[in-house]
Amino acid sequence: MILSMTAFARREAGTAAGSLTWELRSVNHRYLETALRLPEELRGLEPRVREEIGRRLTRGKVDGTLRFQPREASAQAFEVDEPQLARLLDTLQAIRGRAGEALAPSALELLRWPGVLQVAALNVDDLNARALELLAQTLDELVAGRAREGGRLAEVLAQRLDAMEKIVAEVRRLMPETVAAFRERLRARLSEVKQSLDPNRLEQEIVLFVQKSDVAEELDRLTAHLAETRRSLAAGGQIGRRLDFLMQEFNREANTLGSKSVDIRMTNAAVELKVLIEQMREQVQNIE
Repeated sequence: MILSMTAFARREAGTAAGSLTWELRSVNHRYLETALRLPEELRGLEPRVREEIGRRLTRGKVDGTLRFQPREASAQAFEVDEPQLARLLDTLQAIRGRAGEALAPSALELLRWPGVLQVAALNVDDLNARALELLAQTLDELVAGRAREGGRLAEVLAQRLDAMEKIVAEVRRLMPETVAAFRERLRARLSEVKQSLDPNRLEQEIVLFVQKSDVAEELDRLTAHLAETRRSLAAGGQIGRRLDFLMQEFNREANTLGSKSVDIRMTNAAVELKVLIEQMREQVQNIE
């Protein structure tokens, strides 16, 4: 299976304390780089979240966001701290005794005093467990998305490989024709200037031409690279760096093919190869 490095996943879940939402975004990168944004209540989860992401992914820039929305106040259980309220009222009574006519606070103002109104404590351990469980589900979705995208990338690469193989086969077919065409051009030029050339010298010129324009080795290496690329695509796994190296080798051979070209058809073939290689290289950048 081939994985792309580009994907998005989002999962939500409700808990007794509120709702949790994970969002994961990944794009291509040379290594695995993780950036996290966690709510303050769950800040302690960061090391475990990084560990889990590192266990599932090997390359890509991953942005992870966890949102926690507590339950509305009306749905939470409130308790009044009776001893704290009694102390507050005693203090207010003492102030009224000293200050005379002091304004008495309302019931709402009394509840706002720190420590009077108690809200049920947040069960952080349970919330952490639910957040990690939801992260695993979100990672499942992210990996599935990367796999679907990777499958499409493999299809695109296979199409480009087919086109490259046809070009390589066509250049092989043209090689004998270019030698024959050079022989005829040389004879025609000699005929125009009405000079004769020793047959041995003619053959020497043709041998020199063949040596300078011979691209058999380049075609053999291109064929080998095509086979290796297909093998890597069939094997799957973490092949992004291997494919990136093969794209560099493809480009090197195509450049040499173009520099040795003595026929416009071979020049055009080298250009078409470079176009296909660049299209493949752009897609390979997204493969894990």
